[in-house]
Amino acid sequence: MSFRHGIAVIETGDTSRALRTIATAVIGLVATAPDAKADAFPIDTPVLVTDIGTAIIDAGAGGTLQSALEAIGEQVRAPVIVVRVAPGADVTATNLAVIGEDTLEGRTGLQALLAADAVVGVKPRIIGAPGLDTQPVAAQLALVAKKLRGMAYARAIGADTAALAAYRANFNQRELMLIYPDVTVADGVLGASKPSPAVAHALGLRALIDQVQGFHKTLSNVALQGVTGLTVPVQFDIQDEDTDANILNAADITTLVRINGELRFWGNHTCGADENFLFESATRTAQVLADTIAEGMTWAIDKPLTPSLARDIVERINEKLRLMKRAGQLLGGECWFDPAGNPADQLKIGRLKISYRYTPVPPLEQLGLEQQITDEYLADFATQVANA
Repeated sequence: MSFRHGIAVIETGDTSRALRTIATAVIGLVATAPDAKADAFPIDTPVLVTDIGTAIIDAGAGGTLQSALEAIGEQVRAPVIVVRVAPGADVTATNLAVIGEDTLEGRTGLQALLAADAVVGVKPRIIGAPGLDTQPVAAQLALVAKKLRGMAYARAIGADTAALAAYRANFNQRELMLIYPDVTVADGVLGASKPSPAVAHALGLRALIDQVQGFHKTLSNVALQGVTGLTVPVQFDIQDEDTDANILNAADITTLVRINGELRFWGNHTCGADENFLFESATRTAQVLADTIAEGMTWAIDKPLTPSLARDIVERINEKLRLMKRAGQLLGGECWFDPAGNPADQLKIGRLKISYRYTPVPPLEQLGLEQQITDEYLADFATQVANA
């Protein structure tokens, strides 16, 4: 044995296993594009788009893909996973193509997004099929979003506020946000405008908000880029409850309004039946937290189940909850080991249960301001005149 009067430093490859928040600014887009380059966008195959300019050219002018990519590109530069589907001979056939299938031969349409992580290495979290989102498609969007632990965005359908509210009643999924109406964008350089699905712009803005502010900020009240107007005017007054915008918001439909000359999405609600997930931000916080902690605990699986392992798991989750609180992503959170939930017979067969709770950050949806009129500032009127 060698003698050393001092310190020996040994480098190891073991590093701290801090939990890393999952990537959320990833868009999943299902679209038609009959004129697209087949090698760039093969049918029913997830394709990762990182160069949106080239993708817009490759998409061709037909179908919904090019306009959706243009709308997304106006808002953000973020990964977009595209699944191109072949349009059908009628609406029903197109609906079936968009909804897709899960067969032995593979997944098609929206179902192909479920395999995106395996195919392109990225999981979509912001999902839509702008221009194709009929009621059956919207229902399937919500189901796929739930499986991906993401949010789906779809248009609300109806000729007036009553019909739109009735349409909203068809859904009860927290993973779905309905949007009305569509927007207009510039068509060429001569100043003309053309309609553009608001959902496509919502996908891009949602990814931008994730990048700049975070998943805990809702889509609402952030300026849109590259839009010229609305396809249907929406009455709005921030102090008036009896407006189109407020009626739509009360029916859990996100609309668009103009504030200080800028068009903005206005509304925070999902279609969820559980009031705990009324807000888009609450749903996304639950999803992000679940995936972040689950994926961050992979290292612990199959290790010897000792008390020190349980303590380590609890402390690492608590550290992540503290970090998220400091970042303003949570109001608070706590993780603990519950002895009552871990009886000896379960520990004996390798089953450990760790509990945690948290409080998401709600949006300030209603601000009450109390305005009072008083004559107290007239009391020294004469003195102010004399000293002027």
